[in-house]
Parts: sequence; C-alpha cells; structure tokens
Amino acid sequence: MRILFFLACLVVCLPTAARAEHIKIGILKTTASGPIFIASAKGYFAAEGLEDELVFFASAQPIAVATASGAIDFGNAGFTGGFYGLAGDGALRIISGGASEVPGYHNQAFLASNKAWGAGLRSLKDMPGHSFAVSQIGSPPHYAMGLAAQKYGFDLKSVRILPLQSIPATEAALIGGQADASGATGSLAGGILARGEAKLLGYMGDETPYQLSGTFASRKTADERSDTVRRFLRGLEKGYRDYDAAFIQDGNRHDGPTAPEMLAIVAKGTGQTPADTARGLPYIDAKGRLDIADVIRQYEWYKAQGMIKGAATPETIIDRRYVVGLEKRSQ
Repeated sequence: MRILFFLACLVVCLPTAARAEHIKIGILKTTASGPIFIASAKGYFAAEGLEDELVFFASAQPIAVATASGAIDFGNAGFTGGFYGLAGDGALRIISGGASEVPGYHNQAFLASNKAWGAGLRSLKDMPGHSFAVSQIGSPPHYAMGLAAQKYGFDLKSVRILPLQSIPATEAALIGGQADASGATGSLAGGILARGEAKLLGYMGDETPYQLSGTFASRKTADERSDTVRRFLRGLEKGYRDYDAAFIQDGNRHDGPTAPEMLAIVAKGTGQTPADTARGLPYIDAKGRLDIADVIRQYEWYKAQGMIKGAATPETIIDRRYVVGLEKRSQ
C-alpha cells in the first residue's frame, strides 16, 4: 500500500514539477520576426522550460504598450516613438537586438504609388509636397523618412505623414493611390513590386541604414524575472543562429543548406508564400547584438520630434545585463 501511495503521489506531483512557464511574445507577421518563428517551431523555447505563445499585432507601437502593461511578457518589433516614450518613462528595457537595415539587403523599401509615380514622384528627393503613409506617427518608416529628409536636404514637415493605424492599411492606401508613398516591410514590398502595384524609390538599407527592431521587456520583468529573461534569450539566440546559417554568411545575403526548411517556417509565420517571403529577408545579427550607437541616435531624433517626455537618457533604456553591443563584434 505504501508503494502504491508513493507512486500515486509521484504521478500527481510530476506534471506540476515539469510544467513549463507560459510566456507571451508580441510580434508582427513580418520576416523581421523570423528568429522568433524559428525558435518557436524548433522547440528552442520549450527546451528552456518555456511554453511560448506568439501574440500577433497589426503594427509595432501597440506591442510596446502591451509589453509595458504586462499584457505580454516580451516584445519583438521595430523601435517606435511610442516605444522610446515608454522606455524614457522607465517602463521598458531593450534586452536584445533584432533586424537591421544595412546596405545590400533588400528588406524595407520606400515605395511610390503608381499614380504618384506617373505624376512625377521618381526619387526620394521628390518627396516634398507628397504624402507618406505610416502605421502610426513615430513608426520605423517615419524615422526612415526623417533620415531621408536629412540625407537629401529637405524639411520633413514638407512631407504629409498619414498615420493609418496598421500595416495592411498603409499597403492598401499605397496600392489604391490614396497615399503617394509609403515604407513597406520586406515581406510585403517584394510582393507589391513583383505584382507591379507600386514603384521602387529605394531600399532603406541602401538609403537610410538603421537598427530596425529589437527585443524588449518591461522594467519589472527585466528586474524581477532575470532567470526567465535569460532562458528566453538563450532560446531566441538559437533562432538567430539558425536564421543566420540559413540566409546569411559572413554578413552577406546567401542561402545555406538549411534555407528551404527555415524559409518554410518563416513563410508559415508571416502567412505568405515562400517565394514572397524570400524577397524580403532582413539582415539579423547571428547573436542578436544591438547597434547601440544607432539606438542612441534614434532616441535623440524622437526626442527632438517631441515624442519623448521622460528624463531618462538613452543608455538607461538599454539593459546591459542582457544586451551585447555591436562594438563587441570581435568577442
């Protein structure tokens, strides 16, 4: 009887002891989320004792809000004015890098509507007097257009920014000609161009390189759940590694032997065909390292635009307990 009682207790207690910690990860259905899709599909989070739930959003800014509020545990998305505002108030911390716009990588693109192209909008220099669709004020394409204005010497105020609340809405406005131009995510831009629904003004990696996205957590999570954060990052780093091995070699776009498998995973995550997905695969550092200098530049730009009210400095929003900077590339 004692043995039976012990075995019964063991059966009851084991599932509790082995139960994985449930985490919610906020992401977009874009190729920049590739390492997250891969880490989830390959069981890398599960191997760290985490039961991951991917929560999809229509644009980046709400992911920052949801992370700060505790509605989700981690966010992986483009850095926005809303993100920097919350981080400046002390609510969010960057814990890892993500996708970057770099020369030679055809990811996010500046696109002109066919209507505006026909009327003479043929380059970024021509943007003054035209409209530019974004999901929200302060979204990454808004920042990229700000960089383009600096590069080509025109006032950003001469461009009419149209905040349309979601990425699908900006795509529809561009294709329908309600917006003269927009900045399309990599997995959308390739399809739009292939179908002839818009014209290319330039790729952001070539025109306006910057750190597009990263992974972040609330300050409370970063401070009080360090073991969870580190386990999450270990799983994510394996996703970075697999993405790099499949699509990047020595910093250059190149398909490796595992590319078909990884492309299928990323395509399933984005809800696109593998062919459309392959047209917009961004550069992502193999270890998820962060371009700290550019994040500081972004912070200062958003602050100059009046989108950051907090008293924090940019360094305080980068959690050095977890982040590895690109200045440590040789290590």
